[in-house]
Amino acid sequence: MVFFGTPQISVYVLEELEKKGFIPSILVTAPDSKQGRKMLLTPPEVKVWGVAHGIPVLQPEKMTKEFVSELKELAPQEGWDVFAVAAYGKLLPKQILTMPKQGVVNVHPSLLPRLRGANPIRGAILADEKEVGVSVMLVDEEMDHGPILAQEKVPLSEWPLHGSELDKILARYGGKLLAETLPQWILGTITPCEQNHEEATFTKKVVKEDGLIDLNNDPYLNLLKIRAYEGWPGTYMFIERGGKQVRVKIIDAEIENDTLKITRIIPEGKNEMDYQTFLSL
Repeated sequence: MVFFGTPQISVYVLEELEKKGFIPSILVTAPDSKQGRKMLLTPPEVKVWGVAHGIPVLQPEKMTKEFVSELKELAPQEGWDVFAVAAYGKLLPKQILTMPKQGVVNVHPSLLPRLRGANPIRGAILADEKEVGVSVMLVDEEMDHGPILAQEKVPLSEWPLHGSELDKILARYGGKLLAETLPQWILGTITPCEQNHEEATFTKKVVKEDGLIDLNNDPYLNLLKIRAYEGWPGTYMFIERGGKQVRVKIIDAEIENDTLKITRIIPEGKNEMDYQTFLSL
């Protein structure tokens, strides 16, 4: 098996596969990138996991003919059985989709065909979709379009969750479902089920500007936005101080008496603090 994935969500899936004895032969992930204020060259989380487990890691910039040839050359004598994908971040070309004997299987953190696209977990929070779940599907040449192999609803004790918490819950459920599905799929005991494409919904690509919070908007919708955009792009607002507009990053908030109560913030140029402490300065 070759595993394609990049962020921490992919690592949660790998950890669940490992528990069931499924260790990929090769990991394919994104190239190292410059991150943080100091713009240090940083490996993706999947690479860190792979190096720690002694697994070869490939980091192609693009899905080139040379990369396809490399994957073919690295295959065992009998060929690759299956490829697995979890939050890799790139569409795979037909040459890769047709390479393994059992195709390419993707774990997607939504109840497909709902919430297709690159942002399904945070998109669920933003859209206030309280019924969440995970899907294991066969990958075709369109985004999250292939037939379903397995699907499971995930119970939640509260809503809305913080984005990072829902990331972990759905990724781990997805990893468990993938580990259960792979042996059945390899043995031929699963019949793929075509998605109802007419019911498909899509998540949009998020940009930094989406994180601006207007306190005059609906309090609950603002809370959904704060929880959904936790981490990246983050949410922020502007507050007037000394005749200047100060940018304040919102870390957390809650609803109290039908109003949005901001609890933790990071004012521009300062450390994280309680919002009430900031207002009293």
